[in-house]
Amino acid sequence: MPSSTTEVETPPQADADPTLSHGLKQRHLSMIALGGVIGAGLFVGSGAGIAAAGPSIVVAYTLSGLLVMLVMRMLGEMSAAYPSSGSFSAHAERAIGPWAGFTAGWSFWVLLCTAVGLEGIGAAKIVTGWLPGTPEWAWVALFMVVFCVTNLAAVKNFGEFEFWFAALKVGAISLFLVLGVLAVAGVLPGTNAPGTSNLSDFLPNGSEGLIVGVLASIFAYGGLETVTIAAAESQDPVRGVASAVRTAMWRIALFYIGSMAVIVTLVPWDSAAVVEKGPYVAALDHLNIPGAGQVMNVVVLVALLSAMNANIYGSSRIAYSLVERGHGPRALGRVSGGVPRIAVLASSVFGFVCVVLSYWRPDDVFPWLLNMIGAVILVVWIFIAVSQLRLRARLNREAPEKLAVRMWAFPWLTWVALAGMAAIFVLMAREPDTRVQLYYTGGMTAVLAAAGYARQKARH
Repeated sequence: MPSSTTEVETPPQADADPTLSHGLKQRHLSMIALGGVIGAGLFVGSGAGIAAAGPSIVVAYTLSGLLVMLVMRMLGEMSAAYPSSGSFSAHAERAIGPWAGFTAGWSFWVLLCTAVGLEGIGAAKIVTGWLPGTPEWAWVALFMVVFCVTNLAAVKNFGEFEFWFAALKVGAISLFLVLGVLAVAGVLPGTNAPGTSNLSDFLPNGSEGLIVGVLASIFAYGGLETVTIAAAESQDPVRGVASAVRTAMWRIALFYIGSMAVIVTLVPWDSAAVVEKGPYVAALDHLNIPGAGQVMNVVVLVALLSAMNANIYGSSRIAYSLVERGHGPRALGRVSGGVPRIAVLASSVFGFVCVVLSYWRPDDVFPWLLNMIGAVILVVWIFIAVSQLRLRARLNREAPEKLAVRMWAFPWLTWVALAGMAAIFVLMAREPDTRVQLYYTGGMTAVLAAAGYARQKARH
């Protein structure tokens, strides 16, 4: 990527976006932070990781969870010091240069918009399973319209939707963990304690299986960044970010690592139901709790709809922030009633186009799009780590009072995180499936970086 000079132009925006409303309350942010950890990737995508890694999936989620904790701590430090709806994109611009903010922002926008389409398709498949004969595209269109309208209204509507979505997800997974622990302990009526029988073959596919599990788990953590985007529209951004980041460790440990440990203890890792039904449904069916599997399907549907809602919100705010900093068409930056409504519409339309492509060009254009976003989150994390290295040094010199959240053992753990990201890139290059994603994401990143650098030079 192009290098920037030492003196970096300060992004033309205030620490918090004055034209956006501040309708999110602390309870909204707290629940968005809590529910954001419980994403669709955990419910839907973890089955493939278990099938590849077996019981060692617990190690895989622990390793990737430690990396995510470091990334969230770095992002929290910068977002508490400089609240902005652009989040890491604004931080990258402030720390590295306009080209970096441009690259990080627009690549993440493409990722979120595409994810909206994928989550809509996943949610529609669940509903058509209950109502066979109904067209999937009609359900996707309905979900798109509902959440587009929700996000076009005041931001507090988004907050209320996410509050109740998150409450349901947190309640369901907490109940799952309680039932699972009771079953493992042998005190749940009608079940026998499995002991360690399902854990005896801990590395069934060797180190290669563990590597696949690590790669699968990395991308299940998507959605954690939303709380730092939403914080800019809250009544107390610094407090909201600080609270969310400080509780990230136990949330990841409990919901991700804890639930994986319960699942692989209860259900044989090579059970076909783990992939076909999903690991949570398979575990509840294994406990012979009447109707529990279908209830968990409802929770998975809620998780997918919650992710759609959050990603439409996040993509619109990233687009708004980019335009405010001169990195996109001015129309996307128009705010009405405290909401960037054109950006909401554009993000929703892009997401629906992805859905259309999945039906129209399922064998060429749609897979190309999926591969292009495959490693974007890692690119974003690298921008976060490099930005934090540079901004922390600047804050220590110029405004130490803004460090409401501090990265642990700076700068050593930041360098450890960067080394971990580099290791993941190497692992992706070794696997045929993820290698293709690496190429496509690298190509998109290079194109955006070149365009951003050209714009930066032209502006100077």
